[in-house]
Amino acid sequence: MKRFKLTVAYDGANYCGWQIQPNGITIEEVLNKKLSGLLGDDIRVIGASRTDSGVHALGNVAVFDSDTTIPPERLAYALNRQLPKDIVVVKSEEVPMNWHPRYCNSVKTYEYHILNSKIPDPTRRLTRYFVSYKLELDKMKEAAACLVGEHDFASFCNVRTNVEDTVRTIYRLDIEESGDEVTIRIIGNGFLYNMVRIIVGTLLRVGRGFYTPDRVKNILEARDRQAAGVTAPPHGLVLVRIDYKS
Repeated sequence: MKRFKLTVAYDGANYCGWQIQPNGITIEEVLNKKLSGLLGDDIRVIGASRTDSGVHALGNVAVFDSDTTIPPERLAYALNRQLPKDIVVVKSEEVPMNWHPRYCNSVKTYEYHILNSKIPDPTRRLTRYFVSYKLELDKMKEAAACLVGEHDFASFCNVRTNVEDTVRTIYRLDIEESGDEVTIRIIGNGFLYNMVRIIVGTLLRVGRGFYTPDRVKNILEARDRQAAGVTAPPHGLVLVRIDYKS
């Protein structure tokens, strides 16, 4: 028996997130089905990040166990022939049997993409959150700086978050503008349920002038979800990569 690691990219628009759900098709479900058919066994993958419905990924990670004789590096090519075009295995490799994608120390990079223009673009409607008002990026960057470092992010997680420890570390939080697009890039050691989208929703309130940059520091210290802004829509969010520490 061997353990295989898959790096998976997908367009999440047509899926109810990563984790198997009773109300719709998911990325995990498709991978299980296609791997089981390919390998002739009942395969159940374990994912690193359970992305929400509509969220995209360039580098999510999953593992599964199999005694297949397909070379690990060739498995991606065989599987991609079976998968729908909106799911791609970028890389396949063998890892130790005790390697687990959620329990190994890692650094995750997320990006949130915003179309900041007066007129929406239908070709980007599924991957960009359309914001028609001009954002004050300097103020957003000032507010973002308050969130960098190790903090209790209780104000920035969904009230249904079922964890005892809400302390996380954000290593970088960058806001970049290119033409009519704004990218919010967040790099950290882990993220709470809806944490990135709530941070984005709060920063957008700053960018529109409803919150001052200093208010974000107060929101962080309040440790109260009701103090922060709304949760930004899922379709602008991309899990870019997961880097594992050796």
